[in-house]
Amino acid sequence: MSLRQETTTSQRAAADAPLHAITETPLRGVRPNIVQSIRAFRVPELQGAAQSLGQHFLYANLANAQSKQDVLDLIGQQFMLSVHVGKNFDALYDSMTDPLHKSGPQPGFIVVLEHIPANSKFDKEAREQLLDIFRDAADYWGDRKIPFRCFYSFL
Repeated sequence: MSLRQETTTSQRAAADAPLHAITETPLRGVRPNIVQSIRAFRVPELQGAAQSLGQHFLYANLANAQSKQDVLDLIGQQFMLSVHVGKNFDALYDSMTDPLHKSGPQPGFIVVLEHIPANSKFDKEAREQLLDIFRDAADYWGDRKIPFRCFYSFL
């Protein structure tokens, strides 16, 4: 299912969801636009929260990534981004913002980046740059009053 098709399904689910659903999810105390460590959350809980809120759930397992290119390729594949992510973080940011915004109303996003590599080919600076892209995306969607919560863990 493409992100565009998922949007229609998510919008229908959001319309059917009760208004108090956010108080019943594990995201009750989590700001609507944030990038934070996954810590106390489990992936199935976050996926369930996205479903109950009618939001997109984007998951990338980066355990097999060794380099920046591997990380970008895996995110592009696992998020099923229609725009080619390319070889840089700017293309990743672009693919998660303008094309999605222009494709129609968005219900919100819960993003999980699991097992971000921590090695010499993907060092601390590269990890921070990656997370900065998602922080910038959270700001972009926040400016449009659309929730964008990103949770991450390191390998």
